[in-house]
Amino acid sequence: MRINVPPTRNALLQLQAQLAFLRSGHDLLERKRELLTRMVRGQLAQYRTLRGEAARQVKAAYRWLAVTHMRMGARMLQQAALGMSPALEVKILPRSNLGVEYPSVRVSPLPLQPVSLMWSDSSFDRARRHLTEMAALLARLGEAEIALRRMLHEQRKTQKRVNALKYNIIPRYEESIRFIEEALAEEERNTLFQVRRLMEREEAGERDA
Repeated sequence: MRINVPPTRNALLQLQAQLAFLRSGHDLLERKRELLTRMVRGQLAQYRTLRGEAARQVKAAYRWLAVTHMRMGARMLQQAALGMSPALEVKILPRSNLGVEYPSVRVSPLPLQPVSLMWSDSSFDRARRHLTEMAALLARLGEAEIALRRMLHEQRKTQKRVNALKYNIIPRYEESIRFIEEALAEEERNTLFQVRRLMEREEAGERDA
């Protein structure tokens, strides 16, 4: 399907300039798509690693929590947890890479608050440490998952734009340029033919005279 423009030399020049711009844009988008593909692969590897570490840490944390629950009981465990300060400091900052925006999570563990209750068990501190490490890993896993999803979304969007330019828009411009070039060439041939006919008539008229 051609672009609806008149077959004139001015339209031809405009289409050629626009086609050059579209090809340049296609090349830039193609490079962006390749870089996004590499980013997605790297981010996917990081996400899988963090997911495995987080799964192991969740298992260990809940195991020690179960041990503490058995040794101290639910009521004592609840009393020991009352009024305790947070064990993590979390900062969420915006981050951008190749136009992809996602949160950057910075997690810093804080010193564990000592528990002064005489009946607290040593397993309580171990459970707290494991739960703190688990929360830190889950925060990093959340960052990696959000970044991966947004990178994949941007990669698919860029791929659609590349395909639209390559298989739809650029071919339409190329077909329109070919049509105008053929129309102008045909017009030029007709003009030359008419000029030759006029010259032949003039020469025939001179011979008759």
